[in-house]
Amino acid sequence: MNRWLTGWRVYTQIVDRLRERIEMSMYPAGSMLPSEAALCAEFGVSRNTIRRAMAVLEEQGLILTIPAKGRLVLGDGKPKDDLYLYQEIARELRGQIERGELAPGTTLPSESQLRLQHGVSRSTVRQALAVLEREGLIVSEHGRGRFVRR
Repeated sequence: MNRWLTGWRVYTQIVDRLRERIEMSMYPAGSMLPSEAALCAEFGVSRNTIRRAMAVLEEQGLILTIPAKGRLVLGDGKPKDDLYLYQEIARELRGQIERGELAPGTTLPSESQLRLQHGVSRSTVRQALAVLEREGLIVSEHGRGRFVRR
C-alpha cells in the first residue's frame, strides 16, 4: 500500500526516497530510473513535481538526464564517459575557452569547420554550440557567427 506524499515541498520527500533507493542499489549505477509517468503514478504527484525532484538529483550528481532516453543513475556522483558526440565537442571547446586558447571576443570555428574536424553532422555541432550558449560561455550574433563571451 503506497502512502501518498502530501504537503508543501513534496518534491524534497521524493528526492530523499529516490536517493535512498540509489544508495541501497535498488537503482544501481548504470541503470535507468523509471519514467516520469511511472514515478508520477507511484508517488501520486504531478509531472512537474517529479521534474523538480529529478533536477535536484541531477544537481547532486546522482543522475544524468539523457535526452530521448531517460535518466541514468550515476551512483558515485561523477558523470561517466560522454554519451553523445555533441557533449564531447562541447567539452573540447569549453576546455579551450577555460585554458584561454579561445580568448573573450574570439570567433569560434564555423559549423562547417567543426563538422569536418570532428566528422559529425551539422545538427551535432549545433547541439554542442547550444550547450555552450546555455552555459553562457559563447554568444551568437546572427549573420556574424559565434563568439566567446567577453
